[in-house]
Amino acid sequence: MLVDFPLKKVSGSQMSERSNAIARVHAYWEGLRRNGGLPQRADIDPRALPGCLANTFLIERVSPGVSRFRLAGAVLSEVMGMDVRGMPFLALIEPAERSRMAERVEQVYQDPSILELVLESDGNRRLGARIVLLPVESLHGVDMALGCLQTEGLFGNAPRRFLPVRALTERILDERVRPAGFAEPPASFEGPQRRPGLRLVYSSDHKISSKDR
Repeated sequence: MLVDFPLKKVSGSQMSERSNAIARVHAYWEGLRRNGGLPQRADIDPRALPGCLANTFLIERVSPGVSRFRLAGAVLSEVMGMDVRGMPFLALIEPAERSRMAERVEQVYQDPSILELVLESDGNRRLGARIVLLPVESLHGVDMALGCLQTEGLFGNAPRRFLPVRALTERILDERVRPAGFAEPPASFEGPQRRPGLRLVYSSDHKISSKDR
């Protein structure tokens, strides 16, 4: 039975509560962050994760709601029965759930956020899975995600598609990163700014006398 886990930064001793591959990929991603920002695409090297390379993948947002696999380990190929590079990420999900899941995946880029999924596939054999998506910044903005797929059970006949059991999101609060497609940071809603050299005068600053009338 799959056990949910909270989305929060964990210590080394707590990481044993998560699946080993997901914990290692998450730790690798955290290690690439600079001053609280997001890892850069140029810094991502899956070869730095030899123990869980088969579980690791990289997806790219190609249009709103659509992400495709850029790199994918052997586990994804076994689950789907083919090389998934170039395929939509949501090919893993049952068709009836794809539109709902597309909104969740879009949050990874737009907020940006970390997304962790608990999934199940019945098929001819029960197969459980966990997926983590970790946002990555490129020259175009936040339009990629480093991912890890951990399975539990027998693959059975491919392709296998999953139903979401739970989706957990953790927003990353960093004003320096922004999603792809934004040419400039969003406008501030703090109210009008004062111009240098001008002073805002209230009625209490100046009383009108009879001589001024």
